[in-house]
Amino acid sequence: MAHDTSPFRGLSGFRYALRRFLAASEEISRAAGVTAQQYQVLLAIKAAEDQLTIRALADQLLLTHHAAVQMIDRLASAGLAERTRSPRDRRAVLLQLTAKGEALVGELAARHLAELLRHEPLIRSSLDQLKALAAASREAGGAPPPKGGAPDKKRAATRRGPQAP
Repeated sequence: MAHDTSPFRGLSGFRYALRRFLAASEEISRAAGVTAQQYQVLLAIKAAEDQLTIRALADQLLLTHHAAVQMIDRLASAGLAERTRSPRDRRAVLLQLTAKGEALVGELAARHLAELLRHEPLIRSSLDQLKALAAASREAGGAPPPKGGAPDKKRAATRRGPQAP
């Protein structure tokens, strides 16, 4: 007896595309002399509308405060990022990229975007399948889709420690 594999094809295709992108991200970052997580830190600092604090960085990347400090220590040692005390709250440490960090994150972002676009057809078709299944489920009176969001930060932080430089 055949069973309906369509829900699984959409999820599997999406996860496959993500895994391929993440593997490529590791390689792109490594070739530039940083880890994928260090690139993610550089990207978070660059993308912040205001200056990012270490606490906000830790929250955004699902890291413990200590792990975020270690990441910034490594990036500062490499001349890619720097920290300053907030003039408004001396307890807060603000993060910014150096000129070298700005150049690197720009180069890496362009490479990552090209890689992401390379996987766009699979990502798009997988998401289309999942949207259609969610709509069909709602029409059939199924449960609404779960709300988005990150996993519990405390649990996530305990699963991974700081990454080696």
